[in-house]
Amino acid sequence: MKELKTVVCPYCGFGCRLLVDPKTMKVKPHRGEPNRGKLCPKGLHATEFVLSGDRLKRPLKREDSKIRPINWGQAIEEIAGKLLEIRELYGADAVAFIASSKVSNEENYLLQKIARLFGTNNIDNCARLCHEASVHALKMTVGAGAQTNPYEDLERFGVILIWGYNPAETHPVVMDYILRAKRNGAKVIVVDVRETRTMAFADYSLVIRPGTDIALANAMMNFIIREELYDEEFIKTRTSGFSEVRMAVRKYTPEYAEKVTGIPAETIREVARTFALAGSGAIMWGMGLTQHVSGVENVMAVIDLALLLGYIGEKGGLYPMRGQNNVQGAAYMGALSEFLPGYVPLTDERFRKRVAKIWGVEDLPTERGLYLTELWEAIESNDIKALYIVGENPAVSEADFIRVRDALRRLDLLVVQDIFMTRTARYAHYVLPASAFCEKEGSYMNSERRIQWSHKVCEPMGDSKPDWEILTMLGKALGLPGFNYSSVEEITAEYFRLFPSLEERSVDELNVGDGIFLPKKRLHTWEFATPDGKARFIAVEQVQPWERPDYEYPFILTTIRLISHYNTGEMTLRSPSLVRLMGEPRVLINRSDAERLGIHDGDWVEIETRRGKIRMRAKLGRIPSGVVAVPFHFKANKITSPALNKAGTPELKFSAARLRKLRSGKPTQDTHR
Repeated sequence: MKELKTVVCPYCGFGCRLLVDPKTMKVKPHRGEPNRGKLCPKGLHATEFVLSGDRLKRPLKREDSKIRPINWGQAIEEIAGKLLEIRELYGADAVAFIASSKVSNEENYLLQKIARLFGTNNIDNCARLCHEASVHALKMTVGAGAQTNPYEDLERFGVILIWGYNPAETHPVVMDYILRAKRNGAKVIVVDVRETRTMAFADYSLVIRPGTDIALANAMMNFIIREELYDEEFIKTRTSGFSEVRMAVRKYTPEYAEKVTGIPAETIREVARTFALAGSGAIMWGMGLTQHVSGVENVMAVIDLALLLGYIGEKGGLYPMRGQNNVQGAAYMGALSEFLPGYVPLTDERFRKRVAKIWGVEDLPTERGLYLTELWEAIESNDIKALYIVGENPAVSEADFIRVRDALRRLDLLVVQDIFMTRTARYAHYVLPASAFCEKEGSYMNSERRIQWSHKVCEPMGDSKPDWEILTMLGKALGLPGFNYSSVEEITAEYFRLFPSLEERSVDELNVGDGIFLPKKRLHTWEFATPDGKARFIAVEQVQPWERPDYEYPFILTTIRLISHYNTGEMTLRSPSLVRLMGEPRVLINRSDAERLGIHDGDWVEIETRRGKIRMRAKLGRIPSGVVAVPFHFKANKITSPALNKAGTPELKFSAARLRKLRSGKPTQDTHR
């Protein structure tokens, strides 16, 4: 019997490790950190999509309306030739690259290396759609744009505040840590715009009006300051800017916040008191905070709340919970248009020269590249001529995706490197078949910044290749220096050299123990990663959503995740076991709203915004009047708002909408694929 192979789960950012039998491809949970013998349904059936008959097996080239197989050598040669021609005619910034939150650290590292050596910082990834607002807020306040503490710390804190985040469905295994904390006496507070599964385990459940998070956070701070429950010594010695926050929140009384949020003033006082007197605490948040035009300010508000009580380092932690298995790694490896690896700004000359030296060049481009969400307008204006996409599906995942699809049709060159013929790949001039997660080796970084090694379990399907091999071929064909890799470990060693905390570590260490934390397990225990070593309070005011409900569009549309689905469905809908667990996606509607509109459970309804309409069956449930929620995994982004916050994240959680009951119906003619 072959030895079980350890791999990193290809789904959420929690970073479970799986033990896979190479003969049967059956999965068992790893007993060590971080999942401790636990798995969710997606992890348990993680290998099923790998065996799908839909897998891409050969490189493909589109000629007119037909697509035909070609060999690897011809594909790479033609793609490289077209990229070089576009650079010659229009400059390097006429080309853009989209990295993947599902491929390894090494592969994301190579793609951003290709982009920058090619001459552009037009390299971005889907972190832009989820937690880039968190990165901006964390960088400005505590100096480092990442989760501050390991999951294990959750068990010893006195309170856990879960805001705009539903771990019971999105990160089921982390619930084990939360429930352990609760058994140890911790209070659990959940804030969301609807009743979630997580609220079943909460001591306090606050269902707020969408887009009013800042008013609630500021009201909690108002009460804590007025009652003198804050940590005066921590604020004095380790922070700056407190006086501005103290002034700014004075008007946000619990009574004022009640009118804005819908939460009773007495409940706000009780929750604020509980949070302050716990002595230690974590704040965990998700896209319910970040995917708003106020996303950066929303996150700043909850960071202010943590700083007010000194809930940082040993006494607390900030947990922006990542949605994909390597979205943290993609960002850390430099797959962001404004940062080099390690979230180091492009303008940091000392680090930029360090990277350039390792790569064998004099310097790298310094002007910020385009955000992922800026690409579509740049294509429309003919500023971007070529786009190279690795393992992402923007034709479904982007807000207002009809516009995105129109943009994809305009490109002179679109290359899609993926494991399936995704909705995005349908527009490509070249489609390159990549290997799945268990068909290759590499490292991944989970939400707590733990780097873990994932082993090869089986051979690549057909003529598919690991992404790092494809990108090595491309780098060579483009004539870029330093693309003579013969193993993935050589790439790992190279990115280790970039980070001082990894420089003396061996790649072999990833094969033993429970991984390596970058830069260390717990941040900000003694000082913050800011120029003066102090955290910075930043006062924020309530920011109105880009659209507001009105007579024509009286509802607020928000998007949600479902436990058995993942992102745009390309993987989960090709897993037979998960498909059996899935119900038909439905729009969640308040019962009184449904009664007024004559809608019954299971009826077909049409949901319309200013960008279009979709059809879906109705589910009557626990959601506030005036709010409707749609699973985002399929067609919801046809109608979501593309309005951006200052981090470039769309307001996917708030659109003005209207509902109409249909006499009969069928799903909108746009499947997940």
